[in-house]
Amino acid sequence: MRVINRSVLVVLPKQPFLDWLHGAGPTSKHLTLESLRREPSVYLLPARGLESDLEKCLEKLCKTIFEEQLDGWYRVKELWPRDRSITAFREWFDYHFLSMPIDLAREP
Repeated sequence: MRVINRSVLVVLPKQPFLDWLHGAGPTSKHLTLESLRREPSVYLLPARGLESDLEKCLEKLCKTIFEEQLDGWYRVKELWPRDRSITAFREWFDYHFLSMPIDLAREP
């Protein structure tokens, strides 16, 4: 067991994401917010001690993470929302930070 020198960002979709998905993909009508949130996305970020530093890191990476979330559900980029700013990210996703991830794998 070893502590990984990273911080963790956990991202869960909110209602605006589900509304967009229902509008973009006709095969997604059966999906619920509960089903989307069942398996949150987890991202490793540079290790930061303060939440304010993690927020700054998120502000820099939010467009990339936003696009990863969209692409994971619907690949037609022309139907993606144009606004992928930190403000839109906060409207579309719940998120929280974790520190000290522990690696239990034996592989490097």
